[in-house]
Amino acid sequence: MAIPTVMGTEIEFGIIVKNDPDFDPISSCVLLVNAYREDPEGRILWDYDQENPLADARGFQVDGEKYTPNQQENIARNKTLINGARYYVDHAHPEYSSPEVTNARDLVAHEKAGERILEVSRREANLLLPDGASMLLHKNNSDRKGNSYGCHENYLMDRRTSFKRIVENLLPFFVTRQVYCGAGKVGSENRSHPCDFQISQRADFFETEVALDTMVKRPIINTRDEPHADREKYRRLHMIVGDSNMSEYTIYLRNGVTALILSMIEDGAIDRDLSLSNPVRSIKEVSHDPTLKKEILLDNGKRMTAVQIQSEFLEMALTYAARNPIDECTQDVLGKWQHVMTCLREDPMDLAREIDWVAKKQLLEGFMERKGADWEDSRVQMLDLQYHDTRPDKGLYYMLERQGRVERICSDEEINAAAHNPPDDTRAFFRGECLRRYPGEVFGVNWDSISFALGEEPVRRIMMSEPLKGSRVHVEDLLNRSASATELLENLEL
Repeated sequence: MAIPTVMGTEIEFGIIVKNDPDFDPISSCVLLVNAYREDPEGRILWDYDQENPLADARGFQVDGEKYTPNQQENIARNKTLINGARYYVDHAHPEYSSPEVTNARDLVAHEKAGERILEVSRREANLLLPDGASMLLHKNNSDRKGNSYGCHENYLMDRRTSFKRIVENLLPFFVTRQVYCGAGKVGSENRSHPCDFQISQRADFFETEVALDTMVKRPIINTRDEPHADREKYRRLHMIVGDSNMSEYTIYLRNGVTALILSMIEDGAIDRDLSLSNPVRSIKEVSHDPTLKKEILLDNGKRMTAVQIQSEFLEMALTYAARNPIDECTQDVLGKWQHVMTCLREDPMDLAREIDWVAKKQLLEGFMERKGADWEDSRVQMLDLQYHDTRPDKGLYYMLERQGRVERICSDEEINAAAHNPPDDTRAFFRGECLRRYPGEVFGVNWDSISFALGEEPVRRIMMSEPLKGSRVHVEDLLNRSASATELLENLEL
């Protein structure tokens, strides 16, 4: 039986500062991240000792040096939040990593909470900029200068599941899932074949099937083997192939369907060979065809459309759900997936309320019709970017939301709660509550550990190698009995 679902996302945001001739993305990111001040003393470290980004899931260690910043740089670039998330500077982008969650609905709430946290940061950071300058953030995947930045998805998996089997099943799934997960984009990049509009923001940037790197020769399947959990039991599947989505409905499907497919892989429920002849070429072919009519070549010589391949996965998922216990959220995901696939077969443009790329395409085509513009018009390209503007009063997606033209998954109240509270049912609860209750005693944090500095004593580290332990039901009584971190550690030893 597949292990319980645990997942999260890491979103890199585009950043610009208008009217600032000296704009530097790295220093601007540092300013932005530090403008969000939950940690009044600003001294909590991110624990890089617990990280190993050079381990490859294929069973070897890649040559290279692990990056470990000095203490001052560490504090400046990293914030661990009381909602269990990490908010930090990653190269030249602000990045928000959600806490671990157990279902797609909570994932939506916490990913959207990240947008709100960055908006608070942005407003505070703007107060520190020179007169006339203003910072803008975009939840997208390309700067239009040849650089792409990611939406990374993370899923806990059973280490006993063959990585070869994971790759074989996921390649056709990821190449084709963009038909409902794509964020949409005007034009092409990275020397790809020209097009007016495509389904995915990321597809043009994938150059190999399987690899460790996330920035050079990007792979469809990333092989980083850094579980942030018990290495003997688990692997963390670190996926870089997805788009950064604005639509709650799209995020819900993106992560909910993928989690279901991974459970099916663990249980050996993928019983059809849908292997593609050339996945790297196919991911671009699918993206460049918003009509969804393009047939791609399979290893067996057959040709199928992306919608047909996804329909095969859906059919297998329905069989799996009929034979296995499925939680309420997964059942809902499955129902919404069915609805979307029906519309994709009949008329994709019926999904303007649900799916990002369709909503964007409809918006842009409406503008072009009114203004007599075409896809080469700079105004159309600007609207493409504005769809991803995270300002609630300026972004085009949020305009659609205010007008009631998109489907919601979570309420504003749920999203606001997620910005200030960790999920109840993972170790993120313990991490977040320790930061809330004992901020002056927390020394360092990582996903699977938290360290305390207690006076003259050596730093004490608590390991959290089980992602589902440390939940409210496990530790709330312990925390309530511990007025300080010293008492917490004493009570843990009892």
